[in-house]
Amino acid sequence: MTKQRWSAPGRVNLIGEHLDYQGGPVLPIAIDRRTTVEAAAREDGRVHVRSERSEQPVEFDVETRPGEVTGWAAYVAGTVWAMRAAGHDVPGLDLAVSSDVPLGAGLSSSAALECAVAVAVRDLAGLDVDDVTLALLAQHAENDYVGMPCGAMDQLASMCGRAGHALLIDTAAAYPAVSPVAADWTADGLVLMVIDTKAEHELTDGGYAERRAESGEAARQLDLDQLAGATATDLDRLEGVTRRRATHVVSETARVHACVEAMAARDWSRVGELFTASHGSLRDDYEVSCPELDVAVDTAIAAGALGARMTGAGFGGSAIALLPADAVDAVDAAVHQAFEREGLTAPECFPTSPADGAHADP
Repeated sequence: MTKQRWSAPGRVNLIGEHLDYQGGPVLPIAIDRRTTVEAAAREDGRVHVRSERSEQPVEFDVETRPGEVTGWAAYVAGTVWAMRAAGHDVPGLDLAVSSDVPLGAGLSSSAALECAVAVAVRDLAGLDVDDVTLALLAQHAENDYVGMPCGAMDQLASMCGRAGHALLIDTAAAYPAVSPVAADWTADGLVLMVIDTKAEHELTDGGYAERRAESGEAARQLDLDQLAGATATDLDRLEGVTRRRATHVVSETARVHACVEAMAARDWSRVGELFTASHGSLRDDYEVSCPELDVAVDTAIAAGALGARMTGAGFGGSAIALLPADAVDAVDAAVHQAFEREGLTAPECFPTSPADGAHADP
């Protein structure tokens, strides 16, 4: 039995946080860290999966149902379940998983695993499923098998990523529109740095679902199907928490479009300003930041970054900073010193760049 290899990347969202479940635009990149799956079909209808990050392999039937598999393997089982629920014939599988996407860092390690498994199953079973549809099936797995009510951004970025480009994703439609946007800051001497704060987030613990419910309530009060359709004038009809949540959604939607325009004009200072404004909104209006993320962002900017923001759903995870290449060492050192001074776990800083999405590997 010869195994083949498939891989899928993690992602960084440049801007447009907490908009993908509100019908808003998002602007992620697939990153140059990937999850790889070695896979072969089996004839007994069983799925056997092992991971370099776990001592114990997991085995389940292809007819698995939500609740039967938990932990890291639930993302694998959920993908098998979602593809079968969509009417696809999924064979038994032998899977071996390896990854250099950090866990709990807000870089979509779960979506990378789902998408790597999904493309492996698509190819092994000879399925005619396009990338966007496959990403939506992976989202279905995370929503309804794992129990995490995420939008589709992570899976779409991992599945559809394109080297040298961000993806402008319009999530308003049931079948999202995905458009590449040139992201060539390196040509202008800049680096996008990821600051993994090591403050691990667990999004299934309720904070994410709470924000989603609060935003849904704001949309209900405004009689809107999707909160991203709200205007600044609509905010006057809201009060308290719902107003703060809606304020973030309205302002962040505008920032995404402004960021696309700034990138097209190669106005990286403006991009940095938008990053920083986005972080302030996520901290103050959406209230999903944490001390580690705030220290990372503030320190990076003080040390020479053009701008910085948390990326991902928050409550921990990573920040990103756009900075001149000759400032990388200074920003890295300043962030480490700041974390030590605050008594926080040492972070990990590394550069990243836009990469291709899920595919078969040689």
